[in-house]
Amino acid sequence: MNGTMKPLVDLIVEDPRWDDFGLEARAEMAASAVMADLGLAPDGYEISVLACDDARIAALNADFRGKPAPTNVLSWPSDERAAVADGGTPAPPQGTAAMPRELGDIAIAWDTCAREAAEQGKTMNDHVMHLLIHGMLHLLGYDHIRPKDAELMEECEVRMLARLGIDDPYA
Repeated sequence: MNGTMKPLVDLIVEDPRWDDFGLEARAEMAASAVMADLGLAPDGYEISVLACDDARIAALNADFRGKPAPTNVLSWPSDERAAVADGGTPAPPQGTAAMPRELGDIAIAWDTCAREAAEQGKTMNDHVMHLLIHGMLHLLGYDHIRPKDAELMEECEVRMLARLGIDDPYA
């Protein structure tokens, strides 16, 4: 049982450049921020995070999305949780510390994250926190394909990041 009042993050590190970054603690912080903002019990959820490089994420992107190129973050929700109406709020499952819900998996690539952070004049921490929150929102049913869904997801990201002292990544 996870009685620490934070989500359980199962971290798999394939790229050693992530080792000294503190990704597990950052993933827990991002997940906790998402859960708190959405009024969910943080210790009622489990998330898997794969810390990899561009080659690995490109292979995953090709396998799962038919796009054989690296990307910054990918996510695989354990269940379909999207709202039916464009701009509707997804209804995530309720989990408890005794019976945490598996939300799904996130993969994040060092090379693309580092390059994007440098290009955008952001710290690696701020960029990675944004991408983790973005990925976790996907696991909870948020998306950015339809216009109102994209607006809702962006509003959530900006609000959650602000509570962590991170500037609006879209500004």
